Amino acid sequence: MAKSIKKKPVERQKPNSWQTARKPARAEAFAPGPASAVLDRLFAVVTERRTADPAVSHSARLLSRGVEKVAQKFGEEAVECLIESVAGNRDALIAESADVLYHLIVLWVASGVRPEQVWSELIRREGVSGVAEKASRVRDSRVAFGLNTTKIP
Repeated sequence: MAKSIKKKPVERQKPNSWQTARKPARAEAFAPGPASAVLDRLFAVVTERRTADPAVSHSARLLSRGVEKVAQKFGEEAVECLIESVAGNRDALIAESADVLYHLIVLWVASGVRPEQVWSELIRREGVSGVAEKASRVRDSRVAFGLNTTKIP
């Protein structure tokens, strides 16, 4: 007759906080709050690197070349992003998009623009029809340049 083997109960340890933290749902992981926080942190790093040695910091090297070169580099990265999009290279588009965002932030730093200024502008535009928002920008620019016409240039 076979002996019955009695199993000892498994003693569970108290889980660490990282083990008990609720994992966010996929959509929640990419909500605007956390995404803008990543960009805010990148902005802080690029701003800090402004004073770093250009020989060891890519951001410092870009910033030392002036806003014109930074803008040119941003444009080059944007074109690469467009090329990958048209070619249907999804993974390359994702990588190039990250490059575009990085170089946009370098351009902001070089131009004295802060992320919260851009976030405020996005919030201002939120919920406004794209056509109405664009029309307001055209109207505002005509007024700024003293143009008294209803025709869009």
